[in-house]
Amino acid sequence: MTLSKSLYTRAIQCPKSLWLKKYTPEVLTPPDASAKARFETGNIVGDLACKLFPDGREIPFDAHDFKSMARLTQAYLDEGVENIYEATFIYEGIVVMVDILRQTPLGLELYEVKSSTDVKPIYLHDVSIQLYVLEALGFKVGACHVVHINSGYVREEALELEKLFVVVDVTGEVQDLQGSIPAKLEAFEAYLDDKYHEPNIDIGKQCNDPYECDAKAYCWKVQRHIPEYSIFNIFNLGSKKQQELYAQNIVAIEAIPEDFAMTPIQWQKVDNWKKQHTFIDHEAIAEFLETLTYPIYHLDFETFQQAVPLWNGVSPYKQIPFQYSLHVEHRDGTLEHKAFLAEAGVDPRRALAEKLVEDIPLHVNILTYNMSFEKGVIASLAELFPDLHVRLMHIHENIKDLMLPFQKGHYVTPSMQGSYSIKYVLPALVPEMELAYKKLEGIQNGGDAMNAYASLHVKNFDEQMKVREQLLRYCELDTLAMVKVLGKLKEV
Repeated sequence: MTLSKSLYTRAIQCPKSLWLKKYTPEVLTPPDASAKARFETGNIVGDLACKLFPDGREIPFDAHDFKSMARLTQAYLDEGVENIYEATFIYEGIVVMVDILRQTPLGLELYEVKSSTDVKPIYLHDVSIQLYVLEALGFKVGACHVVHINSGYVREEALELEKLFVVVDVTGEVQDLQGSIPAKLEAFEAYLDDKYHEPNIDIGKQCNDPYECDAKAYCWKVQRHIPEYSIFNIFNLGSKKQQELYAQNIVAIEAIPEDFAMTPIQWQKVDNWKKQHTFIDHEAIAEFLETLTYPIYHLDFETFQQAVPLWNGVSPYKQIPFQYSLHVEHRDGTLEHKAFLAEAGVDPRRALAEKLVEDIPLHVNILTYNMSFEKGVIASLAELFPDLHVRLMHIHENIKDLMLPFQKGHYVTPSMQGSYSIKYVLPALVPEMELAYKKLEGIQNGGDAMNAYASLHVKNFDEQMKVREQLLRYCELDTLAMVKVLGKLKEV
């Protein structure tokens, strides 16, 4: 058996996932742009954390020769190097690379670096297999730590690493796991010994905890034919009731028994699906439309996050707005479009805030979809820029939510699959818009936009111009979609 610490933690989540990764990796869902961005963030954070332990030496990675990496690690230990990055050890086929290994008079210290903002239980298993291997090889380990991002840190002029990172001693928790490791390894080896028979492990909590498994689509859709809209999508149904139905081999909405206990709202959505019936409360929708006055300013922001804040007043993973689209709809149906997209590599907030108060006059209706997001962005800008506070908060107070009629169940179609997310509402009401998004080049969703802008500053001029055009087209489509959805509400 050959295991890395990532394969070990994969097996902790689900041994079947380990088997699939080893023998049929083609069934796994490949990482998307967001997953790749998280991986890159992890690399950046890992490199930065090494500066907490300066003057160390790094073991160059070689996927084809872990033994050479282990030999170099031992040579550095023998030489007395205090800090070693990616220190590599091998014991009975288990390969572990310690993010930061520190030699002290009291023994070795392990530091596992994570780009998250807390210590998750799975991290303890990650560190525990490292401790297991080192102790099995005869090393004395004095302490084990997890290094993670401090979400409460606010950057000032210079980046302060001691405040950006939190170092948590997890020695006791990791030692408590040592006794169970041999049995786990034996079980994992038993699964891997049978390369011709996939483990018979049912779906369950482990499919999403602590991460969504990359085998989920295979296990759910391919093997068990769970439809896109199933009992697992019913709003607030809860895992206990989901498991109750699943235990009876019920996954399809139409198979739910008439006497199954659910809330009236849940039953409304189930009945709509079973009968393939569209429900429209014309009076309630009319009341919503009467709250709007023209011109209507359809607003949508795009934001991104930085694990390592680059600018003053920014905390790790704070939502930073860099772009907006604004469609101004007049009573006669004519549209104006305005947009803002920040320059790459600079703090975009001031320029965006100034343009926003220029583009949106006083005493107008601003319409968003899921207004809590836009309101949060604007409130944050108002707090940051006192001179713009009054104008920004005026915009904040005049925002109305296009999501409301769908959230309250005033307009429900089966194709919305029980959801009021724009992801389902838009194709249900305006199917041609879904095709318009698919025709976009490069950027087709908010995750794409966030990742594209975050890396824009490292691209050459021609590439930047191409990506900027893609960002503008995508964001413009978001507010045009709102105009179209509002139009459908007017029709009914």
